[in-house]
Amino acid sequence: MAYDDEHLPNRSVKVDESSRAGGPPGPSAPAGRAAGSTPLLEITGMSKWFPGNLALDDVSLSVGAGEILALVGQNGSGKSTLIKVLAGFHDADGGDISVTLSDGEVYEGAKARPHLHFIHQDLGLVPTLSMIENLDLDRKSSWRDLLPSRTSDEVAAAQELLREFGTMFDVRAPIASLAPAERTIVAIVRAITGWTDPNSVLVLDEPTSSLNRTEVDRLFRAVRAVAARGAAIIFVSHRLDEVMDLADRVVVLRDGRKVADVERGGFDHDDLVRMIAGRELANFQHEAHAQDEAVPLIEIRGLRGHTVEDLTVGLRAGEVVGLGGLLGSGRDDVARLIYGGLPREQGEILIEGRVVTPKGPREAIAAGMGLVPADRAADGLVMTMTVAENLVLPHMSRLRTPAGNIKVSREKAETAKWIASTELRPQRAAAVVRLLSGGNQQKVVLAKWLRAEPKLLLLEEPTQGVDIGAKTMIYELIASAAQSGAAVLVSSSDAKELVQICDRVLVFRDGVVAASLSGAQLTEANIIQQSLRVFTPALDKGEADAG
Repeated sequence: MAYDDEHLPNRSVKVDESSRAGGPPGPSAPAGRAAGSTPLLEITGMSKWFPGNLALDDVSLSVGAGEILALVGQNGSGKSTLIKVLAGFHDADGGDISVTLSDGEVYEGAKARPHLHFIHQDLGLVPTLSMIENLDLDRKSSWRDLLPSRTSDEVAAAQELLREFGTMFDVRAPIASLAPAERTIVAIVRAITGWTDPNSVLVLDEPTSSLNRTEVDRLFRAVRAVAARGAAIIFVSHRLDEVMDLADRVVVLRDGRKVADVERGGFDHDDLVRMIAGRELANFQHEAHAQDEAVPLIEIRGLRGHTVEDLTVGLRAGEVVGLGGLLGSGRDDVARLIYGGLPREQGEILIEGRVVTPKGPREAIAAGMGLVPADRAADGLVMTMTVAENLVLPHMSRLRTPAGNIKVSREKAETAKWIASTELRPQRAAAVVRLLSGGNQQKVVLAKWLRAEPKLLLLEEPTQGVDIGAKTMIYELIASAAQSGAAVLVSSSDAKELVQICDRVLVFRDGVVAASLSGAQLTEANIIQQSLRVFTPALDKGEADAG
């Protein structure tokens, strides 16, 4: 195992190949490319410059037929840039791409791209069209397309594709109306459907960010089956447990350079963390900061709307309360119901004993709330604005002079403070937010609300699509908000995350709180079991009935 950092360990971990796939039983994982065989995809000396930034620095890698290669690194390491160069979205400033098929035919540069298939983070679907229509867009046109088509046949064909993933939903419904997991599955189906040559390359860029564990397992079985037919797979993920589960080999990028290329069995989870970060990362340790007050800072009484049937809860100043549960259980709608982003059917919200009824963001902000949404690009940031403009946007009145003008020196000072405290990269107030990595965009969203000093901070999937280094910083920012006296409500599909950062967790099932877990009962296993209503003999009845 080769690292470019001398202080990192050179360790080899023996892995039982009979259980290499992990998780529930499924198709056996591919053995990977034989040593010395011709790569299916080869990238040589890839470089890419952006103004003031070398995003890719002489990156070379290869992946063979039947091999699953994981590409990992922190946000801003160059992963997304490399994928966009492969897809033709960016032109490389140096380097070559080639695809060698089983018949020995070699395709280079742009001619290689028809053999590359992508699932990007934004999925690339047309939200106003149905699954059937999105699949049709990807088909090659022929004279047969001029003939009338039978909708019933198209529906049956699409439903059959969904059955391969063990799921079913209305294939005629607009993509915008589907749950995030369902949209991801549509993108996956579209990417692997209709291949004329199995010796193609499938690139999956964070495909599991909206999937629960069961759906991830289904996806992995499908990916292994595609690899077994001779495809080369590039899998990009921040979830290191998924990388350990799926990959035959791992390539690590850092600051645009390839710093490691290691085979399965040559690393463990801690090694991956060190390779990605280039240093040891301390584990985040949550400390309770809730003030022992008789009257909660925040009270939510009888909240109902959308998928939430009933929620009554109080939050103390300095308390971090988590919301767990499956997608659609209700926990993913709570923050927007409180904030006014979704219409409330009934219920009231009290802040410091005063009833507030925000009907939208303006009233919620005025009442002392801040929301970090799950979709930061669409709902959390103005992507065409700079870091400085986004940071000061919620409360610009603090920067105004008596004459109503913006005091530039004060704006610069506040922006510099938050850029430094969040370790934003690059450290440029004038950087346009859309050019930042996902993790750095999330830091900007959090920083702008911490600057506003909210009484209630609402967070949806706060570390979705974020690398391990940025995740630790985000956890520290959440803890900072609690320490400053805010009540924090966190909705997350990551049970481990909830255990790490929360004082207690409310587990939703069918729109209501099915369990309230705290203290010794606040464990990852209990959150998952309460979410699924699954109990095992290993848990005593007191734990199973918690809440």
